[in-house]
Amino acid sequence: MKYLVVGLGNIGAEYASTRHNIGFRVLDALAEASNVSFMAGRYGSTATIRHKGRQILLLKPSTYMNLSGKAVRYWMEQEKIPIENILIISDDIALPFGELRMRKKGSAGGHNGLKNISELLGREDYARIRFGVGGDFAKGHQVDYVLGEFSAEEEQALPDRLKHFGNAVLSFATVGPDLTMNTFNKK
Repeated sequence: MKYLVVGLGNIGAEYASTRHNIGFRVLDALAEASNVSFMAGRYGSTATIRHKGRQILLLKPSTYMNLSGKAVRYWMEQEKIPIENILIISDDIALPFGELRMRKKGSAGGHNGLKNISELLGREDYARIRFGVGGDFAKGHQVDYVLGEFSAEEEQALPDRLKHFGNAVLSFATVGPDLTMNTFNKK
């Protein structure tokens, strides 16, 4: 069985360690743990890992956050991956730092990457994992916050959280979304 796991983020060194790029960082950690490397391709960089008989295509779109749907749709069609085998990883300012929240469907919740994916797929019934980045910013400074870097304390806690999120990805591909939500949607 094939799965497509998309980590949302923006390409470029200036975005590499920002909160908005946490989707990229989850996939980087998973690829490193699986001893695979990303290769540049159409609309993004991809790496393939194998886990318990599953083939999991990791995708970091090169389309920038607000046009992520273009990459998702292309790779879905290219690899013939059904919507139920797609998982999107994004940042979420409504969740405390490091908290994981998985859903099988839902609205974009103000996230432009998810909004574009929903628009281009014409549906919202795809699985997503939201990575809490906290919401400690003054009114009107949301963009500055998500494009800012994690605090030193958060950065120190990230390796453990990235591993946890990677385990959730592997769980999704092996036991499905329901069991994964029951296991990982805990504080």
